[in-house]
Amino acid sequence: MSGPYRSVFQRGLFAGRTILVTGGGSGIGRCTAHELASLGAHVVLLGRKLDKLQHVASEIVVDGGRCTFHACDIRDEAAVQDVVQAMVVAHGRIDGLVNNAGGQYITPLEKISAKGWEAVVATNLTGGFLVARECYVQSMQVHGGAIVNIIADIWGSMPGMGHSGAARAGMVSFTETAAVEWAKSGVRVNAVAPGYIASSGMDHYPPEAGAMLREMRDTVPAGRFGNEAETSAGIVFLLSPAAAFISGSVLRIDGARPQVRMGWGQVAAPAAVQQREAVKPFDGFHRYETPKVFRP
Repeated sequence: MSGPYRSVFQRGLFAGRTILVTGGGSGIGRCTAHELASLGAHVVLLGRKLDKLQHVASEIVVDGGRCTFHACDIRDEAAVQDVVQAMVVAHGRIDGLVNNAGGQYITPLEKISAKGWEAVVATNLTGGFLVARECYVQSMQVHGGAIVNIIADIWGSMPGMGHSGAARAGMVSFTETAAVEWAKSGVRVNAVAPGYIASSGMDHYPPEAGAMLREMRDTVPAGRFGNEAETSAGIVFLLSPAAAFISGSVLRIDGARPQVRMGWGQVAAPAAVQQREAVKPFDGFHRYETPKVFRP
């Protein structure tokens, strides 16, 4: 670890702004929270596991940022309403939302139970809708704001995770609809679709999936996994004033992975090419931790 966060964005960019990050206790959410705090935002973390939120908040404070946190199950409508109200009371308004909380598990369609399907859809679609709706109704309808919904690489389907693919596709449609309906209030709504990102989320899969996960980089034209900081940079851009005329869009951060087709042969860039200036990894997050599945 070596600080501070090495953002490409101007210091103080979000000074005086309050930005809510769901799923902020790990992975992409944790990284994004760090970057936003380094740029002057008061970051509010939201998630189910209080210990994880408390740990990330303490990291941000140690690094000189401002951060508070609330434990909440985003699938619980009343709980979401209450926690957003508490944020508005505490901070006056919510200027930005990173709708990042989500999760899934690997199972073929024919083995997914109704309960399992509903749980994944509730987490990845319904919960995100509830948080966005309450941020709009309780704050952004009056003050405006920017929302970034985090989805996934759903182009070409999601074999083995059809419940998540369906939910994420629904979030794309929600993003496009909200961008139209909420524009009258000065609210922008976009989405970011991360591809194969070397994040702690990969460690949630069973050990037997390790070999498959390690081999995925060979199917990416960029020749490598993306990292959390590269994903965070896209999120931060869409929250920033530079994206003022962007709404209803999906920003893919995937190294061109969805364009790969069978029969193309070797598509991954060789290691030497991966270090060329335009494509070499952006190592911005000073507290990044390599997922266990990729460690020696």
